[in-house]
Amino acid sequence: MESLFAVCAPGLEPIVAQELRDLGLQAEAAPRFGAGGVRFEASYQGMQRANLLLRCADRVLVRLGEFHAATFSEFETRAGRLPWEKHLSPGRPVAFKVASRRSRLYHESAVAMRLPGAIARRLGQPPAAGGGEAPAEALPQLIVVLLEDDHCTVSVDSSGELLHRRSYRLATAKAPLRETLACAILKASGWDAASPLIDPFCGSGTIPIEAALLARRIPPGAARRFAFMDWPGFDRAAWPKLLAEKSTAPAAAPRIMASDRDAGAVRAARENAERAGVAGLIEFSCRAVSAIEPAPAPGWLVCNPPYGVRLRGKNDLRDLYAQLGKVLRAKCAGWRAALLCGDKRLLAGAGLGFETRLSTLNGGLKVSLECGTIPQASKIAIYRRERPGLDPRPPSA
Repeated sequence: MESLFAVCAPGLEPIVAQELRDLGLQAEAAPRFGAGGVRFEASYQGMQRANLLLRCADRVLVRLGEFHAATFSEFETRAGRLPWEKHLSPGRPVAFKVASRRSRLYHESAVAMRLPGAIARRLGQPPAAGGGEAPAEALPQLIVVLLEDDHCTVSVDSSGELLHRRSYRLATAKAPLRETLACAILKASGWDAASPLIDPFCGSGTIPIEAALLARRIPPGAARRFAFMDWPGFDRAAWPKLLAEKSTAPAAAPRIMASDRDAGAVRAARENAERAGVAGLIEFSCRAVSAIEPAPAPGWLVCNPPYGVRLRGKNDLRDLYAQLGKVLRAKCAGWRAALLCGDKRLLAGAGLGFETRLSTLNGGLKVSLECGTIPQASKIAIYRRERPGLDPRPPSA
């Protein structure tokens, strides 16, 4: 069994831990909030399955070894004893990512400079220099080193490109949402992957596309390469068999509706859905939020509305959120909803009374996922009495 670490955005640790357990892998019971990932154990094949099937993680690191090091010579000697041949061929390009906390070897660049020599001790020749942007096939092997209190942990990245790159999103709209975060939103919302789902701010279509992939149980990494495919022990003949080991998709697909008032965004969303192979599962339309036509049966509304930080002014957004609340109460009463929120004062203007389900980062901005059941219009007066500090009417300009 290998010791591994599934890297994820802060706040998504419980979701990734549950994903790992659903794959039958041994994930830590209670990952620490803000740890940036989840520790787990798996076989070599389990590591490959994690890369192929995890929907909310950013990358999977394999621990190569750990040791104490207080001097550079000690570090290079002990790093040279690690089994680099398991993951590197002689001369393979590499890149290093070093982080040092409360250690005497605090100069991270100097630590990275010692690693080629350590690898050469084991492999007989130093690795080639790597780094920068490159196609997936040409990416250098990433080595991650963490020094904490003079304790050194060396890991090898098994993913290559970040796992949110599913190979379908070539066309983007303004302020795109990462695929991994979009799927985490869907999972945190409680969507059952069977009920109707609507996204009235679909942008480039990431949320509805991830919903369709999730509902049809299509592996998110089926169309991409991984770093472990260049490792000496990779069995190319066995990989197609692993790709074929996927759960049978449900007979009936849920109704997924996606709309946006920006015609260019809807066009980009359609193109992305076609590349993902799920265009036939999503009903795309160009319309304002006031013109949405949800399915008759109660379902889920999951979306990433504008925050006002990168897209529009605050005054415009106050009106938008007030209008959103009116539309949802009139057309989607009884539906479950999950809105990614960058400013709770704006969401208060919608008068929905939701609660925070998740806190994380989106493009470096602090955001929260606000979830709840959309109330009937007649319940607004009760809401005003119970929460007078969050008046659902739009704040004055």
